[in-house]
Amino acid sequence: MPDRLIRVNAYTTFDLLDGFARGHDFDEEGVAVLNVTAPREDPEAVTLELELDNSALETLPPHAEGVTLSAAQARELASELETYAARVEAAQADE
Repeated sequence: MPDRLIRVNAYTTFDLLDGFARGHDFDEEGVAVLNVTAPREDPEAVTLELELDNSALETLPPHAEGVTLSAAQARELASELETYAARVEAAQADE
């Protein structure tokens, strides 16, 4: 991914996921990097970052999106992910 804004290394949570960006006048898809981090010393928040491979995008300039989550918010997100993962697994088991 040229001009990458999120550093990708052995500790990156996910790299090379299928990603997309939607807007009022565009709908683009590309390879994405998703990372979850917190500072090693005295962390106050969890950071969730997402970046699409800008070489595949025609409308959006190179950029990364991110949110800062409290510990409680990170746990709530983890719970939601578990719920939806179970739903997907159940649907796939029915096939």
